[in-house]
Amino acid sequence: MEKNENSVLFFDGVCGMCNHFVDFVIRHDTAGSIKLAPLQGETAEQKLSPEERESLSTVIFINHLGSFRYSSAVARLLWELGGFWKLLGWLLWLIPKPIRNWGYRLVARNRYRFFGKKEACRIPTPEERERFLP
Repeated sequence: MEKNENSVLFFDGVCGMCNHFVDFVIRHDTAGSIKLAPLQGETAEQKLSPEERESLSTVIFINHLGSFRYSSAVARLLWELGGFWKLLGWLLWLIPKPIRNWGYRLVARNRYRFFGKKEACRIPTPEERERFLP
């Protein structure tokens, strides 16, 4: 599998912050190579364990190198975006993993309070449809 081939970001489809992150990926992945799938969807059901789908406490990023969670998923995704974002991903990676994940979990626990929770998963626009997996 080559770089970016079959790269998928799984996200909490009803989380306001996660949807902002999806907007960020759509804006900065100009090649459109990173696919997006809600943790509540069919693709997640096929590719992830029930525990991963039910916890909704992390984004999950799968690429040619493997499957990543928490802050590692964010760093790996930034690397794939390239340019400035790759540098930012490396800077994030330099922070020891226990500290990175502590910060990630702190934000994740409070994300609905700060960014809201939607009643249903995001509906992609017609222009975005090819980026989203069911």
